[in-house]
Amino acid sequence: MGAVTSGHAAALWVGLHLLLLLVLSLLVVRQRQRHKVALGDGGVPELAQAIRAFGNATEYVPAAMVGIAVLALVEAPPLAIHLTGLFLFTGRLLHGFGLSRSGGASFARAIGITLTWLAYVFASVALLFYAIA
Repeated sequence: MGAVTSGHAAALWVGLHLLLLLVLSLLVVRQRQRHKVALGDGGVPELAQAIRAFGNATEYVPAAMVGIAVLALVEAPPLAIHLTGLFLFTGRLLHGFGLSRSGGASFARAIGITLTWLAYVFASVALLFYAIA
């Protein structure tokens, strides 16, 4: 097996984030089936939380995946891609967990969004560096 390239690093994080989105989606389906709600949240707090956990991830993950893919295209070091992916994945995992447990503020949600923003900032700076370098 050869050296890990930027493309391999990007593939890892895109794959993991797709699995995370799938799990969050399945949690929505499970709540829909449990509470027999086909559309909307039916006024069921657990379903509303699951919908928002999935929705919130779908609001943040795609843009970050584009950033990771472009980092791979410009052949940024795999470490830069791994750091972006790790911050984002950990952030989205914590945020989704926190939101699934409670609709209110929580430590997991706060750390989750902080890590997500950190991934965005890190990827943005790296992309701008490679754009002008």
